Amino acid sequence: VQLVESGGGSVQPGGSLRLSCVASVFPHSTKCMGWFRQAPGKEREGVAGIYISSGSTQYADSVKGRFTISHADTNNTVYLQMDNLKPEDIAMYYCAALGSPCEGLPIMAVAKWGQGTQVTVS
Repeated sequence: VQLVESGGGSVQPGGSLRLSCVASVFPHSTKCMGWFRQAPGKEREGVAGIYISSGSTQYADSVKGRFTISHADTNNTVYLQMDNLKPEDIAMYYCAALGSPCEGLPIMAVAKWGQGTQVTVS
């Protein structure tokens, strides 16, 4: 199983980016696909999650109304549309497969990480 992210880059405040995560296959035990981020000097945190079976979504309070997570079954891809980006969104963003429900996006439940893609807002 491999998770490969793309779509990071540098934008001005208020700009948008769309991250993609292509999975070679969704792990059999996967209940939730999530996006996490880690800023320099800070702990990794959950940003958004989506239930593969139902499409229901979860968001961290800091990104609600600005970020949208979605997935496409046809190509095993999970997207993170990020709008109205702020300097506090600067981080390395990671795609992850969780073997648990999305609620709380528990890092300990991550079964597989992608390699990460950098997002810069300045």
